[in-house]
Amino acid sequence: MDGIGLEQDLGHRFRRPELLTQALTHPSVAQTPGERAATYERLEFLGDRVLGLVIARLLFETFPDEPEGDLAPRFTNLVRREGLARVAADIGLGEHVILSRGEEETGGKQNPGILADVLEAVLAALYLDGGLETADRFIRRHWNELMTEDAVPPKDSKTRLQEWAQGRGLPLPEYRETGRQGPPHAPLFTVQVSLPGQHPASATGPSKRAAEQKAAAALLEDMDETPPRGEP
Repeated sequence: MDGIGLEQDLGHRFRRPELLTQALTHPSVAQTPGERAATYERLEFLGDRVLGLVIARLLFETFPDEPEGDLAPRFTNLVRREGLARVAADIGLGEHVILSRGEEETGGKQNPGILADVLEAVLAALYLDGGLETADRFIRRHWNELMTEDAVPPKDSKTRLQEWAQGRGLPLPEYRETGRQGPPHAPLFTVQVSLPGQHPASATGPSKRAAEQKAAAALLEDMDETPPRGEP
């Protein structure tokens, strides 16, 4: 791994290079007995939140006249795995990912899901090593083009799923609340969405509407990866 070359692409020289190494390490890497290797999974969790914060602010600044209903689908579109994988490919991140031999032989360095996860971890590493300003600078540089590609706000996930179903002569997606937890002033709702021929998808949100949107997005993403039941 050429750490210096990657640091140039990231625009940051790490004071703690072990953070970058951890962000690049896939869970498949062999671990010694009784010892757990530091992989990107915890950093990925943090990087997802860092990306969300910066993108939300960037949209707020760039589209000052748009209502929340238009900003929300823009946000969802920009933080999706496809955008992350595209940025990862642009900076050649795949060649730096540390994988087990088996994972590498099956194309792990080109796997969009792995690239997206690693990039989120790298964003966390940038944040922890250089602060929010460092992560913000990288995100703005690489997401500006993605943000301005669509002059019209993308459709929200529930609308897209409904149109997908109608275009195939299927009934409308069915949403069902399957759980509710938390205190009355801050509940969390879990909603399941189902369509004939597809595996149901569930998601949790601070409102039924938010949970439905997330569940619809999860089902759409799953349909991109998995053929409907009954198909090879």
